[in-house]
Amino acid sequence: MTKIRVDISNALQFLATGAAGSIQPAVDTAQAMTAGGTGKGSDFLGWVRLPSELTPALLERVEKEAQRLRKIAEVVVVIGIGGSYLGSRAVIEALSHPFLQLMEKREWPLVLFAGENLSEDYHAGLMDILDKRNYAVIVISKSGTTTEPAVAFRIIRAHLENKYGRKGAAERIVAVTDAARGALKGIADKEGYPSYVIPDDVGGRYSVLTPVGLLPVAAAGFDIKELVEGARDMEKTCLAGSNPDENPAAMYAAIRNLLYLSGKTTEIMVTYQPNLVFFTEWWKQLYGESEGKEGKGIFPAGVNFTADLHSMGQFIQEGTRNLFETVLSVEAPERRLEIPSDPANSDGLNFLAGKRYSEVNAMAELGTRIAHVEGGVPNIRITIPALNAYTLGQLIYFYEYACALSGYTLGVNPFDQPGVEAYKKNMFALLGKPGFEELREKLMASVREG
Repeated sequence: MTKIRVDISNALQFLATGAAGSIQPAVDTAQAMTAGGTGKGSDFLGWVRLPSELTPALLERVEKEAQRLRKIAEVVVVIGIGGSYLGSRAVIEALSHPFLQLMEKREWPLVLFAGENLSEDYHAGLMDILDKRNYAVIVISKSGTTTEPAVAFRIIRAHLENKYGRKGAAERIVAVTDAARGALKGIADKEGYPSYVIPDDVGGRYSVLTPVGLLPVAAAGFDIKELVEGARDMEKTCLAGSNPDENPAAMYAAIRNLLYLSGKTTEIMVTYQPNLVFFTEWWKQLYGESEGKEGKGIFPAGVNFTADLHSMGQFIQEGTRNLFETVLSVEAPERRLEIPSDPANSDGLNFLAGKRYSEVNAMAELGTRIAHVEGGVPNIRITIPALNAYTLGQLIYFYEYACALSGYTLGVNPFDQPGVEAYKKNMFALLGKPGFEELREKLMASVREG
């Protein structure tokens, strides 16, 4: 059953009458290309029917692997970057106790991340922790040569082998990589690491429902079967047709493209739950990398309210009117905490006594949405009833499918990312990688002249 609701009433008022109907033919075409595999990048549409095609055998294997890791390690390090880590981190952070690292007794390992940046201080600090902890590694890379995770894996692999021996290290490393080729695949085969496949027809930013995301989430102790079940239900809804009244992904894709055509070129995802910060980061990559090309695209940004109302609220309320908000709203919290009464009422807040934190948060959300709409900011509200593995599975697939529809409606290929190679070539040249000598000379000359 679909649990996601999309409310566009506070966005339609910013558009001309009949605008929604005018874009529907383009959304219908996008639906046909996505469901039928006829659009640009169709060789990367393996994610579309992935939830329903995931076999019980694969899910069981992933769960058993996760159980094994939980038995031998108190810390699991996930090495990856971009789509190879953002999806799993989004799910883990969303479902975890907010202060998990400080809890004295944990049922599951602490999941830490490496290889998503090139900070020496960050990785040196991680090694301080790993020196003192019993740990295992999940390394995720299609090629095994992407600089950030490859450097981190080289360092951590050497540390593992020094700490546990080569054979012991091989029992503590799991590789998620290509089925047949690539540097990481070669290392895994040579050393005998357990390995899982990144499907050829699933791009990184759409891979959270493959072993790329499922294994780290399972290692953290969460129910991947529930996650997949939520995605399966949303898959059925999205593939049934492009009627926006029945397909929330079609509604979201249509309204954001209409707002873009009206001059709203920045979309701010708003959450009111701190544990959704990394879900926002995953969403930013999904939409930024899928749509930002050919001089087109909506710039994806994110804020966490109410904290960011005290830093970004002024700009959103009265700044440049080229933005719209998409509020991801969670109806029911998992925990209960009431505000007590104070006999002295020294802070003047006794009018809140007896109310739950969640009620105050809900009224902050409602008041902010009203204020921002009055300030000229269109507002889309996406609501889920609660934050759990099932609803997260629905939410992940919803955003993936809507991204494909939105990209095709925009007129771009939502599944390539040619622009990300530019910085890599420059970085390789500046670091002295063989074969980049000519570019290095050109860049150094530019630096000297500049």
